[in-house]
Amino acid sequence: MIRTIISLDPEDKAWLDRAAKANRTRMTELVRRAIRQYRERSEADPGQFARVLRETEGAWRHGDGLAYQRRLRRDWNRRK
Repeated sequence: MIRTIISLDPEDKAWLDRAAKANRTRMTELVRRAIRQYRERSEADPGQFARVLRETEGAWRHGDGLAYQRRLRRDWNRRK
């Protein structure tokens, strides 16, 4: 195995420590599992994002979608 040093936010490190203790394993093992799981998902369907874009292209048929989003956000900001 290759040793790697990473930087974590304090709350992420604390969460990993608690999760490791709860699962009775080492924090490093949890990180290895998470990376392995992420890699498996990424490699399972690398073109998923492009496929979703193609499948949903033209789904919004009510004018300029960006203008609609901006109008909604203005309304949200007024309600705050």
